[in-house]
Amino acid sequence: MIRPARPEEAPALVAAYDWLFAPPGSRPPAWDPDRAAERLRALIGADGGEALVAEAGSAVVGICTVYLDIESVRFGRRAWVEDLAVHPDHRSAGHGKALLDAARDWARTRRATHLELDSGEARADAHRFYERELPSWRSICFGWELQ
Repeated sequence: MIRPARPEEAPALVAAYDWLFAPPGSRPPAWDPDRAAERLRALIGADGGEALVAEAGSAVVGICTVYLDIESVRFGRRAWVEDLAVHPDHRSAGHGKALLDAARDWARTRRATHLELDSGEARADAHRFYERELPSWRSICFGWELQ
């Protein structure tokens, strides 16, 4: 089952980010779980974004954050999936697909023209999943930390 996250779940959901940080991922240098919980609570109450969770029974087994972020000159309103993670013991059970489908539905209802995400180059398993979802295009993303 996919549902919106609740504000009181923020600290527990921050622990789910460890699923993203496990190899081949890594923990961001400035990661602060308390600050992450604040940001997650702000997202849960925001109009321009949503935190979605996947449940199996009463356990949270996946998380996805999706935002409306830019009005592209070329493509129109973009929705961006920032985080998409499923507990390792629950992968290949449809939770990632259900989360991505829910993010797409959320974006469509807000008149986004497209949904994008980026994925670390080493995440071969994630890339196979995204390819099965038949993306409209692929690209390479570059990033710079601004500190």
